[in-house]
Amino acid sequence: MHLPNRTQSLTPTLYLSPLFGSKPLNKIRFTPLKQNPVCQLSLKCSLSTLSEPTQVGVSNSKPFPAEVSRTIMELSSVGTLSTLTHEGWPLGVGVRFAVDDEGTPVLCLSESQRQFSADKRSSLHVQLEQCGMRTPQCTIQGFLEKPEEKKVLKWLHASWKKRFGEVPEDLIYIIAVDSLHQMEDFMEDGVLVSSSEYKNASPDPLRDFAEAIVNEINTKNLEDVYRFCNVYVDLDFQVSEAKMIWIDRLGFDLRLSCPQNATFDVRIPFPGEVRDEKGAKSSFNGMSQLAWEVEKNYHAPDFPKVKQLKRVKCWGV
Repeated sequence: MHLPNRTQSLTPTLYLSPLFGSKPLNKIRFTPLKQNPVCQLSLKCSLSTLSEPTQVGVSNSKPFPAEVSRTIMELSSVGTLSTLTHEGWPLGVGVRFAVDDEGTPVLCLSESQRQFSADKRSSLHVQLEQCGMRTPQCTIQGFLEKPEEKKVLKWLHASWKKRFGEVPEDLIYIIAVDSLHQMEDFMEDGVLVSSSEYKNASPDPLRDFAEAIVNEINTKNLEDVYRFCNVYVDLDFQVSEAKMIWIDRLGFDLRLSCPQNATFDVRIPFPGEVRDEKGAKSSFNGMSQLAWEVEKNYHAPDFPKVKQLKRVKCWGV
């Protein structure tokens, strides 16, 4: 589904909902056909708890698990390294890590941390908190190794130095990736990712400023977030609270709460893939304007709504 571009057909006085900016003064020229305060949005239609992506202008509206894992590893620097002791017990310790161009974890281990058994099987568990609302995770399974080739060691040492500073080269280790286990959040079922999928994937191009964009939208453009629920999502309950969780090259995730204390996540795709901060803001602005037009009955909603939601498991919270 491709969201139509209505901008060129509008008169100069039409209201445009900007990202990170004040509302235009000419908004007061319009008299809304129906007054709906944000907290009283009536969102109607069917509800599903499936979480497969909805097709909106791109072949896949959600990054693949391998891409998500690469993004988690790029944005994180601390994880839990688990290895086997000489007695055969698994032991987990907190470590810092860097990654090379293929996402291989690069570790700096002290003498006391290198007393492992002959079995070099290990795992590195890494979490990324997204705006305090969701914590995607990946667990890399592989073999703890000491790079022997000088050229490779210098290259890995450079990756560590870039992130943390100078250390002796003989402290550098890697985890040779065999497979991964990726989870969207706590209490979620994970998916397996092969080593080749992980190495061939690219981290999300919006990763370095995704959190800043989300925080800005939730602070200054929350009205647009509620409007997106009303226009782009197919619901049969009133939304008592809505916030953006994360944004990436293919779209963004919203978290919705209803008066019955149930919480849902919904994925809203962009009209097309974006590759940088400017593209993300432009897509958000275009979708905001179209949503405003539809809400004010200036245009009929001639696109299918997102019908697939995912109920958030909040056990023990």
